[in-house]
Formats: sequence, structure tokens, C-alpha cells
Amino acid sequence: MTGMGSMIEARGLKRTYKARGKAIEAVRGIDLTVQHGEIVGFLGPNGAGKTTTLKMLCTLLEPTGGSATVAGSDLRQDSVGVRRKIGYVSQAGSTSPEAVVGEEIMSHAQFYGIDRATAKQRGQDLLASLDLSDVWGRTCGSLSGGQRRRLDIVMGLIHKPALVFLDEPSTGLDPQSRANLWTHIRKLRDELGTTVFLTTHYMDEADSLSDRILIIDNGTIVAEGTPAELKKRVSGDAITLTLRNEPDAASAAEIAGKLDGADAPVVDAHVVRLHVPDGGRALPLLLAELTRAGIDAIGVDVNRPTLDDVFLTLTGRSLRDQEI
Repeated sequence: MTGMGSMIEARGLKRTYKARGKAIEAVRGIDLTVQHGEIVGFLGPNGAGKTTTLKMLCTLLEPTGGSATVAGSDLRQDSVGVRRKIGYVSQAGSTSPEAVVGEEIMSHAQFYGIDRATAKQRGQDLLASLDLSDVWGRTCGSLSGGQRRRLDIVMGLIHKPALVFLDEPSTGLDPQSRANLWTHIRKLRDELGTTVFLTTHYMDEADSLSDRILIIDNGTIVAEGTPAELKKRVSGDAITLTLRNEPDAASAAEIAGKLDGADAPVVDAHVVRLHVPDGGRALPLLLAELTRAGIDAIGVDVNRPTLDDVFLTLTGRSLRDQEI
């Protein structure tokens, strides 16, 4: 396995923890490939092994099985080589509130042996490209949440890595800051040629940013593809019925399950979800059947498949349940 053609090449990557004398498999043997210049979204609920996988690929955790090359270096044999060539932006961020932005950037650059003049020039260029030109002399604590996330990304890019890992980059940001951050993440790839490996549990983030998505659940990758390819895996339209109570929901699910081409409905308290080949045709029939049975639906939605539906279909649970 040379791995030279791709930016990340992992085969059978595993991580087992010991807890109370038992071995717990956090990651059960993952194969993944990331090409140069791709934005790959790594998606999964909390506890699925997402962060563990990320930490292994970033050399922060030693794998207990398998092999990988990252940015052309062997993960096990040359972890220092991997570290030199990647950027890592953690969920927690890396700046202290009282530090001055410019000093923080320059001291971070020194870890990589970059001289102060180069670090200053590079830091200011990166800040400008992420709409942060005026913050060099400010303290990190005076920045907004969105600005701090972008500063974290500047820190992760100061040594010009070919590959950057972003761990849950937009958690805790308001919608406008998130959209703004997404624009900048796209620019990393389009303007700097950076390969981006992004973990997220936000479906809209993965959908909007990723060229390709890997979905992890229970320590294994359960699906991969472009957002469009993944959505095609969910046949037809999603119908969501909201009923007055749980007994009505149970009866409605039984009726809905008899529709032509319907999959098995999923009942969650008094909400019923199912997929049908053609929502427009199925809905009048379904409502007529419910009325005949004396069941009153208080809410009805028909939607084209989303990535959340893909996840629900693959894993039997919704990613939205997992949001922090």
C-alpha cells in the first residue's frame, strides 16, 4: 500500500479501549480513502467512533489495529512526518482569551520552525483571506465565536498543510456565522488547494460542503458517496404524520404500512415516518384511510429525501436526536 495517490488511505483501522476489564471496540476496522483536493464530510452521531477515528488519523491516538498513510507518511512508522504535513483544528479551539492574536499565531508558527517574519506575513495573509484582517492586535477573548473559529483555522493552516482536519467546526455558532464559515472552508479547497477532512453531526453542513460523505455508525463506515448518491439510496419521498396521541400513531402506522411500495413506518411517540415511491399520489389515499378509521392527523409533511433520511434508513435512528 503506497497511499501516494491519495491524501489519506486507511485499511482496517481499529481502536479498542479497556474498560472495567472488558475490551470495548470504539472503531472496528475502518477502510477509507480521501483524494487530493477533496472536502470529505465524516458524519455520525456522538459515540459512533467519529472522534476516535479523527484522532487516530491526526496521530493523537495510537491505532490498535490496521494501517494508514496520511499525506504520504505512514501513520505508525512516521507520525512526526504526518504531524508536519497536516493541520488539525480541534472542537475546543486552541487560543487562550488573554493572548494577542498576532502573538498567538507567531508562537504557534514557531512550533513548525517558521521564522517570525514569514509567520507574520503568512498569518496576516491567512487572516485577510478569512475576513479577519483587523484582528492582529486584538486579544482572542475579544473576538466573536465565529471569528474565533476562523482564527483556529488560521492557526491550523499557518504551516501550509496539504491536509486539514476540522473537528465539528461550526458547533455553537449562530446560522449566519456558520454559513460564513462554510464559505471560507470552500475557499481553502478552491483557492489554497487544501484537502479538508471535516467531522460533523450537522446534516446540512455535510450536504453543503462535502464532495463526498462517509457515514460512521457503531465504529464502522455504513455508507459513502456524494450527497446526491446517498440521497438516491432512500427510495421515494418521506411522509411525516403527527397525531394526537400514541395509540393513534400506532394505528396510523399500521394503515400507512399497507400503502403501495411503503417501507416499514417508524413510530416515535405520536409521530409516524415512512417512505413511499410517490408522496403526491400516496398522501390522498393515506388521509382517506385515516379518516375512515376515525384518526385525525394534526400535521402532515411530504419531503424529498434528505441526508437525515439516509441516516435514518441506514441506522434506524435520526442524527438530529444526537445534536448537542
